Amino acid sequence: MDDDLILIAGAQAISGWTDVRVTRGIERCPSDFNLGLTEDFPGETEEVIVQAGDPFQLLIGSDRVITGYIDEYVPEYDADSHSIAAAGRGKCQDLIDCSAVWPSGQISGTSALDVASKLAAHYGISVTCDIEGLPPIPQFNIFIGESAYDIIERISRYSQLLVYDTPDGNLLLTQAHKTMHVGGIAEGINAQHARVRYSASQRFSKYTVFTQSVETFNDAGVGANVIVTVEDVGVRRTRERYIVAEAVQGYADLAKRRAVWEMNRRVARAAEITVTTDSWRDGAGTLWTPNTLVPVTLPKLKIVDEVWLLGEVTYIRNEEEGTIAELTIMRPEAYLPEPVALQPLFVDASALPGA
Repeated sequence: MDDDLILIAGAQAISGWTDVRVTRGIERCPSDFNLGLTEDFPGETEEVIVQAGDPFQLLIGSDRVITGYIDEYVPEYDADSHSIAAAGRGKCQDLIDCSAVWPSGQISGTSALDVASKLAAHYGISVTCDIEGLPPIPQFNIFIGESAYDIIERISRYSQLLVYDTPDGNLLLTQAHKTMHVGGIAEGINAQHARVRYSASQRFSKYTVFTQSVETFNDAGVGANVIVTVEDVGVRRTRERYIVAEAVQGYADLAKRRAVWEMNRRVARAAEITVTTDSWRDGAGTLWTPNTLVPVTLPKLKIVDEVWLLGEVTYIRNEEEGTIAELTIMRPEAYLPEPVALQPLFVDASALPGA
């Protein structure tokens, strides 16, 4: 399959790039690229005319991977050569770089999709969500100077959603997908280099959520300040982690979800696979795509017939490495969004269980 990378910008379709780095991921927004092209004999090819700020589309073969705006264009020459470099990000860069515009400064009684859509529409970006039954957003205030993405990311975590940009440049609110890459990653077949990082530094034997950062309920008995305790039986020595609950309506339920999330996410992120493959595509010719399940068989790393989630992909082409893709893969639980309160308040002691 033809995997020439084509940058469509400034009324030109520019190919033949000699240095390519394109990255997409479910924990990065927006997607971005760096491209370079060197001509040994200046003036032999058609002049490339691109300007910073130009809209662009980036294609690999016939597949669009990023739609956005050129951030930098750097032409350069010397006596023997002429080179150009270009860098750009997806359209959602405006949500990250620019301030949130919301007429009243207060959000209440709507969904994450509705809030994100209104914030993004100001910058010409549409938002889709493939998850139904989103919880209503409780009232909270926008702080002047916050970026649109700051707010969208916060309300999405509250709604247990991931936030990242799509190849058409727009924004997607979603959860971990169950679409499967064909062929996956296999030792001796398409894994040129593989590494798994096992870490115990961020796992704890017990997670305890407290209502406040000080013990003020001694008359109610020892531990009256505790909401919930969750234990990780995989940690073999005493390592305790205390969490102070964000006190909002329904905070006790939020605290329980937060404790379980804290443990599950840390367990899942204790193992991270980094793989270099010999192609930008899987066994069926589909581009490696973030938020897609990947069958993994790497016997030398003691990983056999596992199915993990592709969190980030970087497409690379250069003289030293050729054409490769670098994949970051973790267990699906590693990408569960953190339960979060939108407007923390002081705990009302009268609302505590048994008070």
